[in-house]
Amino acid sequence: MTKDRNSKPYDLEDRTLAYAKRVRGFVKKLPKTIANIEDIKQLVRASGSVGANYIDANESLSKKDFIMRIKICRKEAKEGRYWLRLIDTNDEPEHETERKYLIKEASELMNIFGAILQKSK
Repeated sequence: MTKDRNSKPYDLEDRTLAYAKRVRGFVKKLPKTIANIEDIKQLVRASGSVGANYIDANESLSKKDFIMRIKICRKEAKEGRYWLRLIDTNDEPEHETERKYLIKEASELMNIFGAILQKSK
């Protein structure tokens, strides 16, 4: 993995894994309301799916399969961003800061997968 001291990993498998792990750490700190429990389940699934589908894309047997998996990666990152926006943090500054970071990371992942799609056509 290539990495500067102050930058994110360049390896997308590592980066998507770090995103999914950071989501899991974030949700452990959140209030366990009925709505949050359901939204957290969706967020955890979506965040893990980004990396899992990227691994599948790298192992794809055809260009068509690769493109489909990358589209799923982008879709799951977008979905994760949606769930992050819905989750209730009780307006705690620490949780809000982490939520903003994760929304930004999900958006960056969407853009990366979108760029991969453009180059793959």
